[in-house]
Amino acid sequence: MRAFVFPGQGAQTVGMGRDLAESYPAARAVFDAVDEALGEKLSALIWEGDAETLTLTRNAQPALMATSIAALRALEAEGVTVADHAGYVAGHSLGEYSALVAAGTLGLADAARLLRIRGEAMQEAVPAGEGAMAALLGLDVEAARAVASDAAEGEVCEAANDNDPSQVVISGHRAAVERAAALAKERGAKRAVMLPVSAPFHCALMEPAARRMAEALGAVEMRAPAVPLVANVTAEPVSDPAAIRDLLVRQVTGAVRWRESVARLAADGVTETWEIGAGKALTGMIRRIDRSLATRTVGTPPEVADAAATTKE
Repeated sequence: MRAFVFPGQGAQTVGMGRDLAESYPAARAVFDAVDEALGEKLSALIWEGDAETLTLTRNAQPALMATSIAALRALEAEGVTVADHAGYVAGHSLGEYSALVAAGTLGLADAARLLRIRGEAMQEAVPAGEGAMAALLGLDVEAARAVASDAAEGEVCEAANDNDPSQVVISGHRAAVERAAALAKERGAKRAVMLPVSAPFHCALMEPAARRMAEALGAVEMRAPAVPLVANVTAEPVSDPAAIRDLLVRQVTGAVRWRESVARLAADGVTETWEIGAGKALTGMIRRIDRSLATRTVGTPPEVADAAATTKE
């Protein structure tokens, strides 16, 4: 069984998806629809803009979703669909929205507008410079949680992304995260790397953004997915639209349980993952989580063609 997985922030690069749009009219239509939904030429920024502007959270989130869905529409043009060729979908942070568009729960235009709101709300939740995130390399999640707790000293410092057995990202007030990074190295972390992010995502400081997303999500139609979503917040499969809506709100402040999500996919019979969209960050994580899983990236026309060919063998 196969799972389609969708990348999150950090995978963006200028030019992503352009070859898909040039090769597949259905992929081009995705970028056109996102431009229309947002009332601006996001596609021009994606393909011809500068990396700094594309990396802004308000831009990166809808841009990455558009690129993932463009790759999916290219796959569909080759005869590969979620309903017939995947048993599950999952996405890392904003990638969960891509997964829900892929599975038919969210409409493309709604997802683009939601991600613009989400990006702006997350950016505005904490004044610039007050928050930070750091990747702790070489510590497992329990050790990372202990480091974060001990470094908090009355401030917010939490494990935000449990990415794989050797990489946990922490998030919170900048001073607390800096203390945690130093403490992590004392406790055996191979490295502690401050991340170039604009806000401290997936921690309690994002509560104002969660409230805004609850309001925004309450106004959009959601349908049952064609296949279950393994959710970030619970690392459990979910198909009920009301439950998915609630989990998307909780996801803003909750940790991304990616390691556990991949383990759940494997436990439920998934033997292969396809990373749909930009980059290959999730594929690297999945290989570190469970080397028995076959992996594939699907983000360029040749990758689309190769992936489609495997379903016809």
